[in-house]
Amino acid sequence: MLQTITDINSAVNNLVWGIPAMVCIIGVGLYLSIRTGFIQFRRFGRSFQETIGKLFHKKEAAQGAVTPFQAVCTALAATVGTGNIAGVAGAIAIGGPGAVFWMWISALLGMCTKFSEVTLAVHFREKNKHGDWVGGPMYYIKNGLGPRFKWLAVLFSILGVLTVFGTGNATQVNTITTAIDSALLSFGLAPENALSTINLIIGIFLMILVALILLGGIKRIGQVTERLVPFMALLYILLSLGVILLHAQNIPYVFTSIFQGAFSPSAVTGGAVGTMFLSLKNGVSRGIFSNEAGLGTGSIAHAAADISNPVRQGYFGIFEVFTDTIIICTMTAMVILCSGVPVGYGSAAGAELTISGFTATYGNWVSIFTAVALCCFAFSTILGWGLYGTRCIEFLFGSKANRPFMLVYSAVAILGATVDLGLLWGIAETFNGLMSIPNLIALFLLGGTLVKIVKGGEKDS
Repeated sequence: MLQTITDINSAVNNLVWGIPAMVCIIGVGLYLSIRTGFIQFRRFGRSFQETIGKLFHKKEAAQGAVTPFQAVCTALAATVGTGNIAGVAGAIAIGGPGAVFWMWISALLGMCTKFSEVTLAVHFREKNKHGDWVGGPMYYIKNGLGPRFKWLAVLFSILGVLTVFGTGNATQVNTITTAIDSALLSFGLAPENALSTINLIIGIFLMILVALILLGGIKRIGQVTERLVPFMALLYILLSLGVILLHAQNIPYVFTSIFQGAFSPSAVTGGAVGTMFLSLKNGVSRGIFSNEAGLGTGSIAHAAADISNPVRQGYFGIFEVFTDTIIICTMTAMVILCSGVPVGYGSAAGAELTISGFTATYGNWVSIFTAVALCCFAFSTILGWGLYGTRCIEFLFGSKANRPFMLVYSAVAILGATVDLGLLWGIAETFNGLMSIPNLIALFLLGGTLVKIVKGGEKDS
């Protein structure tokens, strides 16, 4: 039975992440870039003014909303996760160093895609019966494309609900337990036969913590993420910079292998990765798994921002993809490639490959810091995707379904902590790809509407 599921998922995954999908994702990103005059580059400086420039500018959001900075932190909480650590490691192992190049390309176009999603989400959002702002792909499909496209909004919401349990929860908790187990074993603090019990305790603790935060609503999620995200990103960047500086002599070779491997991966991997398409596929798919540009999920968090100009919030989307992929994913790639740890090209790899890059440089003691960073990354992702799933279930069944969903979603943490999730990683990637289909169709059809919003919004921003 398990083998049948694996075979079916592999077939669907190859279809979803095949050539047509690559053309659609990159094509829509390029289309939106052209329609908006490559706004991700024209207004790149403004996106940093709106985000970093207002990092210490405190303000209270209106009832039923969060501050614009809390909104981007909530979105980053979901995107800056295991995709940055385990996902990048997997992309390099299966696609070679060249996968990093294609990750960059998808991010440069994805910056505009995410800008478009956020702008449309804020423009077409609405208030629910509790007075909270709700928005995202299902709302800009329903309110932007009209009633005859509501089936597309429903399809996105169904796929969103199915995706959150794997992508947003179980795989993230599995990463947390892996990191903690690694640290405990490194310091001899627990025997290997005790790990299953420890993991169960971790799962129960996370279940309770996630439930308490999610049941507190959008404001509590925003308050947690605006403190957690900057801390975890800074910690990880500093640890990564240390590895890069200590192996500075390898930097020229690393960049050579990335650019050469993008077009001739076999020359870099010794034939283990044979085709450019395999490198491109892994770079783009893992990049999207990390920054979510094209999935539309991040716009759900941005739609709750206390802001009147959709374009100004859209600038946060540009910053979000740049931070997630161009900075943090690149840091992970440099840690792996600069440190010189052996990479089993052609074979699956995950967070353990990234951790080995840190421990090979600093020694086993650093495993405690990498465990903290991994736990922060994964936990923040659980919170962000919990919000996404709640909004999707609310769109389908109304707000009465929110609390039951949150409780079920929280309970999945126990599954993630105690079960081998090798197959679930593949299924999560497949559902990620499926989610992008209704969203990309909507973005393409709303291209003209987006241009009008941008023209009006740029004048006021």
